[in-house]
Amino acid sequence: MYSASENRSMTMLIRKLESIATLSDEEHAAILGLPTRSRTLGPGQDIFRDGDRPSQCCLILEGWACRYKLLDEGRRQIFSFHIPGDIPDLQSLHLHTMDHSLGTLTEATMAFIPHENVRTLIQRFPRLGGVLWRDTLIDAAIFREWMVGMGRKSAYGRIAHLFCEMYLKLEAVGLAAEHRYPLPITQVELGDALGLSNVHVNRVLQEMRAKGLITLRSSTLIVHDWNELTRSSEFDPTYLHLAKTG
Repeated sequence: MYSASENRSMTMLIRKLESIATLSDEEHAAILGLPTRSRTLGPGQDIFRDGDRPSQCCLILEGWACRYKLLDEGRRQIFSFHIPGDIPDLQSLHLHTMDHSLGTLTEATMAFIPHENVRTLIQRFPRLGGVLWRDTLIDAAIFREWMVGMGRKSAYGRIAHLFCEMYLKLEAVGLAAEHRYPLPITQVELGDALGLSNVHVNRVLQEMRAKGLITLRSSTLIVHDWNELTRSSEFDPTYLHLAKTG
């Protein structure tokens, strides 16, 4: 049963949307009034599967998730990583059949919002519809940046770029600071996302450690030399279109 009393969970969505746009008090209240149903899944569980026809959108409240597609013999391509505040299946409002899967990387809690309520929100507040549209466009910009990395950057450049991207995304929603952030991604998952073998990922991480650029321990990443990490990966945050960076 959906209950508007669970609106406290929607503060995470507000935090995410305010990282890319400015919301009015009335828009705040409308988002907080959305009915939701919360669910917690363990790591490695599917939220939606390729071919499903969802009737609700999934807002991540805690934990990490990823979009992915399985190929022959169980080979997996991860398309994107998702953190609290993300609605990684927002396209299901208009593309009714999932063409990929969405699964958890860690234990994760999600708030499910019925499509009909999201559509009503957009009709009542067209500007909010524009903000949600902006969010999907930023998703597309991130895909383009990943394509550049997969096609033209070295393994070192791909991993360094991803580390920079995830830091700024987490910082924007208050989940990272001082170049330190949670990174509960395994080397296998990094490889599945960036088209690299586990051995190759391990070598790059060792190189970064040897140069004193990072410390990665207990699923926490500390970047010791942000300027060098951004320089070596040709990282330009423009494609993230964060409000504070324009």
